[in-house]
Amino acid sequence: MATVAQTKAELPGARLGDRLLDRIGNTPLVRLERLTAELPGVQILGKAEWTNPGGSVKDRAAAAIVLDALRREKLCPGMRLLDATSGNTGIAYAMLGAALAFPVTLCMPSNVSPERKRILRAYGADVVWTDPAESSDGAIRKARELAADPQYFYADQYSNPANWRAHFNGTANEILEQTDGRITHFVAGLGTTGTFMGVTRRLKEVNLKIECISMQPDSPFHGLEGLKHMATAIVPAIYDPAIADRNVEVETEAAYAMAKRLARTEGLLVGISAAAAVAAALCIAEEQAAMGNEAVIVTVLPDAADKYLSERFWEE
Repeated sequence: MATVAQTKAELPGARLGDRLLDRIGNTPLVRLERLTAELPGVQILGKAEWTNPGGSVKDRAAAAIVLDALRREKLCPGMRLLDATSGNTGIAYAMLGAALAFPVTLCMPSNVSPERKRILRAYGADVVWTDPAESSDGAIRKARELAADPQYFYADQYSNPANWRAHFNGTANEILEQTDGRITHFVAGLGTTGTFMGVTRRLKEVNLKIECISMQPDSPFHGLEGLKHMATAIVPAIYDPAIADRNVEVETEAAYAMAKRLARTEGLLVGISAAAAVAAALCIAEEQAAMGNEAVIVTVLPDAADKYLSERFWEE
């Protein structure tokens, strides 16, 4: 299995082209022009995280967790990486496991999209399917049960500080650079909460006036894959609700409608959680426009729609 030094400098051909790890991060910031065409002085910008090699924002956290574990010798030769996931982090782990030569076992609700199942199979990951009625919490409980076996390194993305630090050191600084520091509002969904926690901590360190708004589903029975309804879910250990300036809730139907709207008016095929984030950002944009304020609102688009095209709402 590759060591950290090998992943950073010694992999064969490292000087010819980019390595997989080099392609994680530095994602584009896309301006949603038609969405705010009638809101003078207000812009919504989306971080296009599907351009990461594994196709989602979770590449950032997974890479940070894996490299931290290798550096601290928590993930040693002969061990398997274990974690609970609703899909994207699992795909990122599986991709990294294939690239860096360590096996991966994932606990995942059995109702995730067929596309995700096929991707994980292609990467060669082992998957333990859990009760879909228990959502990601059921996967967490199963992973905790399996973690007693010493063959596993339990990555525990919901508790691992390397998760939010990936966004503190990476995503947030990219946003600041890409907006020339003119960002006024930040909106992100709550799943593991790593993206919101890391980006918000860094933005507040730079400018306390930046308003940071967390977003979550409006009900425990929702269709927003990867997001948590915090009042009824296992709350991630890395989550601090006091960090958010505000929290907004989004209905599943509003996210579905926004996904279709973005495809048909912006030419962007985004995932369901990304559409929910844009729906929340648009609410903030409309508030700011109504008050006559100028605003630069940045949100994170965790992934593209390619993992959700089997969902029926596209045809409705």
